[in-house]
Amino acid sequence: MLDSGTTAFMLLCTMLVFLMTPALSFFYGGLARRKNVINTMFMSFLPVALVGLLWVAVGWSLAYGGDGSNPIIGGFDQLFLEGQVSNLIAGINNSVIFPLTGHDYPQVIDVAFQCAFAMLATACITGAVAGRMKLGALLLFLGLWSVLVYPALAHMVWGGSHSLIGGLIGAQDFAGGMVVEISSGLTGLVLALLLGRRRGFGVFAYRPHNVPFVLLGTGLLWFGWLGFNAGSAFAADKQAALALLNTMVAPAAAMAAWLALERVLTRKCSLVGACTGALAGMVAITPACGFVETWAALVIGVAVAPVCYCAVAFIKQKLGYDDALDVFGVHCIGGIGGVLLTGLFCVPALSWSGQGGLIYTGSLRLLGSELAGVAVTLVFVGGLSLLIGLLVKVVFRGKLALDDRAQSTGLDNAVHGESAYPAFNGLD
Repeated sequence: MLDSGTTAFMLLCTMLVFLMTPALSFFYGGLARRKNVINTMFMSFLPVALVGLLWVAVGWSLAYGGDGSNPIIGGFDQLFLEGQVSNLIAGINNSVIFPLTGHDYPQVIDVAFQCAFAMLATACITGAVAGRMKLGALLLFLGLWSVLVYPALAHMVWGGSHSLIGGLIGAQDFAGGMVVEISSGLTGLVLALLLGRRRGFGVFAYRPHNVPFVLLGTGLLWFGWLGFNAGSAFAADKQAALALLNTMVAPAAAMAAWLALERVLTRKCSLVGACTGALAGMVAITPACGFVETWAALVIGVAVAPVCYCAVAFIKQKLGYDDALDVFGVHCIGGIGGVLLTGLFCVPALSWSGQGGLIYTGSLRLLGSELAGVAVTLVFVGGLSLLIGLLVKVVFRGKLALDDRAQSTGLDNAVHGESAYPAFNGLD
């Protein structure tokens, strides 16, 4: 019989996750230069349409279709959501992701919930290439990525006992540390390297043009993240409650750690730093949120923030790659940190597999599984994203970036014929 309470809970969480993509648009838009704000927000909002269509057509089936026996992909039996409505009418409602939760709710909610995840992961990529990429090239890349990469990775992590990462390897990812965070951050880096640097990179100072937008985006992301993580329990239960609490604590701890480090190194505490630190904490707690005690969530936030800070403030400058809005430094590095720390702090009684973290069991088994899961994710996502990027580059005759004139005058005018601030006559 349909559990109306869990159904309502999952409906609400789906709405919250959907909110995160437009929230990310504000976050990225505030970080962008004034002449590129519309283009930056447009690129990160575009996956709502693109992924929304592709997920219904093929993504859901590739991720969660089939009989669960394939370790890499689901199947082709639910293309265009074949059978979903008839199952709904017949009362076949249980989630295929966690069929043993004992909570009955319409499977179509899972379709929407996971679609919102796919939208957000795809949108995160765009921050790495802000201010310079051709819209058509980006559209083709994201379309191929959201069909070839994301559904397969989601299946490998969340596809059941026969899935490669979550089943055979035994790595645990409560809400998307590997599926959403590592995958989007690494893909952003690959695409940024293929694209090349922005005009004036390393010469001009790229300062956020609207810090209040950054705060607004952060607040909405954090609000949505509560549903992102709590909803990944797929039931209104004690594990969902723990995930929600940890999603409040870890970002708060990471924000405090980021500001403390910023104060020591720069003698100032910036609002952008506070927002970036909080985001790093959200990323890091995502794979662990339903598995760890709250004190461990605090430790995760404090531990990951300095690592992400170093990636953003020092490593990027040292290596010279142009990850425009620090997608790799926050999402990929933060995601890796969160996944590995899950292997330390996972409470055995909360674990999906029964395997606990190192500090509880004295065993390296779960930590080893988490490390192996990260390695497979990096190889699979990095390799396939590179191949897709090279293919798109061939289609666009070797040039993914807009010319110097368009970058100089601003992509808002060159690409969209719009201005976020019509009274402004300058170039930056």
